[in-house]
Amino acid sequence: MAKYKETAIVLSQEQLSEDIFSMWIQTSHIAKEAICGQFVSIYTKDGAKLLPRPISLCEIEADRIRIVYRVVGAGTKEFSAYQAGDPIEIMGPLGNGFPLKEKKAFLIGGGIGIPPMLQLAKSLNCEKQMVLGYRDAQLFLKKEFEPYGTVYVATEDGSVGTKGNVLDAIAANQLDADIIYACGPTPMLRALKQYAKEQGMECYISLEEKMACGIGACLACVCKSKEVDEHTHVHNKRICKDGPVFAAEEVEL
Repeated sequence: MAKYKETAIVLSQEQLSEDIFSMWIQTSHIAKEAICGQFVSIYTKDGAKLLPRPISLCEIEADRIRIVYRVVGAGTKEFSAYQAGDPIEIMGPLGNGFPLKEKKAFLIGGGIGIPPMLQLAKSLNCEKQMVLGYRDAQLFLKKEFEPYGTVYVATEDGSVGTKGNVLDAIAANQLDADIIYACGPTPMLRALKQYAKEQGMECYISLEEKMACGIGACLACVCKSKEVDEHTHVHNKRICKDGPVFAAEEVEL
């Protein structure tokens, strides 16, 4: 699949919660090529920071993409100050996306793993149940999932929905499905992989990982895999190139 590096334009930006921001970006090529589950790499204006920041695609529309990201360091702090009309250097679309299967599905997002599930919810043509895990009552994006299926919420502090994690919400609401799509922190994905195995379900997970090059050359974002990687000849897969989406049984978490 083609990837492009381009100077795109910020269309809008808003703050969704204490540290979560949403940005719409107009692109020349990336939006036309992108699919749900892929990501873009965004470059800062600071020449001392050579490495771009990988951010998943939340929505894809015609010539626009939306990213929803958490401010965690200098790079994302810089992005959060961008305003409509500002140029932004991006490369993408990168990685592979979710396979679209017509099976009764769980779409499970935890924390900043929630945004990429929105485009998946829009793209899947099947019965969908969205299970979203938050830290507290700042339920960013929840309303935007509601047109696409029933939304269930778990919060760590118990302020909304089920107290606990996404599996607690599945159990509390006696939910069932035939396939799992998930993105979120590794402990959540590890638990979902085990749950899928016990239930005999297909499971696709999108791994969150710090990346460097974003194109598979530098091997900074490898994860353990069952199969030997033909690039390095060890049990590794490159999250940016081979992922970020994997069948759960492909990778060791």
